Amino acid sequence: MVDGQGIPLAVSLTGGNRNDVTQMLPLLDKIPPVAGRVGRPRRRPDALLADRGYDHDIYRRLLWQRGIRPVIARRGEPHGTGLGIFRYVVERTIAWLHGFRRLRIRWERRDDIHEAFLGLATCLITHRHVQRLC
Repeated sequence: MVDGQGIPLAVSLTGGNRNDVTQMLPLLDKIPPVAGRVGRPRRRPDALLADRGYDHDIYRRLLWQRGIRPVIARRGEPHGTGLGIFRYVVERTIAWLHGFRRLRIRWERRDDIHEAFLGLATCLITHRHVQRLC
């Protein structure tokens, strides 16, 4: 999960044969509190943008129950419905992660080592973004 700037908010490591939509809700739960405005830190986004792979009515209902507006492309509709303009943010973040060559292909047998490198890469990406702001 990334924010509107492409900064990773939460990452998870799963098997290659796992459907991404099944990991959407656990990944939402991993988002840490985000402070900003006065008051209680936010724990959930206002909306969730996703591509056609996440188009399931069950998960749409679960997002509405959590107070999150799902903006998910429908299957069977022609391409160019408008979500592609936001897709580049996620693709750019994936490219940033692939900049760490060790993460392109998983060479480690142990998943905890690979997940540790993934967490380190997300920290470095966030640090680089914060450095540009200062």
